[in-house]
Amino acid sequence: MKRSWFMTGIFVLAAAIGFSSCSQDADSKPNFIFKPAPKNGIVAKIGGVEVTEKEMLQGIESQVYDAEVKLHELKMGRIRSLVLKSLMEGDSRKKGLSNDEFLDKYIANDIKISNKDIDAFIAERKIPKENVNDQIKEKVRQFLEMEKKKEAIENWIGEKTKKSPVEVYIAEPSRPVFDVDTGSAPFAGGADAKVTVVEFSDFQCPFCAKGADIMNELKKKYGSKIKIAFKNYPLPFHTHAKDAAHAGLCANEQKSELFWKMHDLMFADQTKLSREDLKASAKKVGVNAEEFDKCMASNKFMSAIEADMEQGKDLGVQSTPTFFVNGQLINGAHPVETFSEIIDRELAK
Repeated sequence: MKRSWFMTGIFVLAAAIGFSSCSQDADSKPNFIFKPAPKNGIVAKIGGVEVTEKEMLQGIESQVYDAEVKLHELKMGRIRSLVLKSLMEGDSRKKGLSNDEFLDKYIANDIKISNKDIDAFIAERKIPKENVNDQIKEKVRQFLEMEKKKEAIENWIGEKTKKSPVEVYIAEPSRPVFDVDTGSAPFAGGADAKVTVVEFSDFQCPFCAKGADIMNELKKKYGSKIKIAFKNYPLPFHTHAKDAAHAGLCANEQKSELFWKMHDLMFADQTKLSREDLKASAKKVGVNAEEFDKCMASNKFMSAIEADMEQGKDLGVQSTPTFFVNGQLINGAHPVETFSEIIDRELAK
């Protein structure tokens, strides 16, 4: 059964603004009574109808998980600071030194940020040359220094707790898990692999290009141990995204390898996604040009693209790229390590 996305959005928005009203009449506001649940898994009762936790979370799983992650990171940040303080206080060299002095003298004493580091950061972030001045460079230096200090602190705590680990009694957030049907989606890797990574992506999305690079790294690392399936989720404000998605499927119709070659080429230069550019790219990767042109003109795979988008909406996909690793949600182009952690755990089962 499809979700009522309109109603979900209405009530999420209402919750965000607190059901506010200009009326002074208390009777015009919803009457909520907060009390212990009559049994596990029940979050509310409307008349005689019970609302389950599953129903409450349906359609907002990813937002709830993101919020739980932020809360967990906030708590862990506080725990780290308390651990750092305790370890410094227990160090014999601390006597007479403030925490900042001890940090600079014994933990982060060899941090140096060179002009080369600053230039590399500016190049990586693609900061326009006309915007680069001494003030910007100083801010970059301070940022890099702060990141290096964080790294030094992590390493120092790591060494100090190697033989005496810190016990933490707060649970890590659990990723939401979905049943994701790959259908006839183009895929790479083992057809019957133990782990399936499903990617919802948009060929005109810059973050998706980064996501494609991450998927390529996973292909090299795991080979046939995993299956990577590609689902199209062209965003409406990307004017060439649907045509690019269709071009990929037209190439896939001829041969799976041609899809992935087309996939890599489109992500490598996202400025060349017009119909004429797509034809040129297809020819470059080795498709049969006549068959490809007929396929593009017919729009025969547009319904398949729409089906991918509907599936994505039903799964709660709200941005690209979104991944599901054996159904476990990863929202965005996270580092390879994030994927590997889940993949390795699933392979070990």
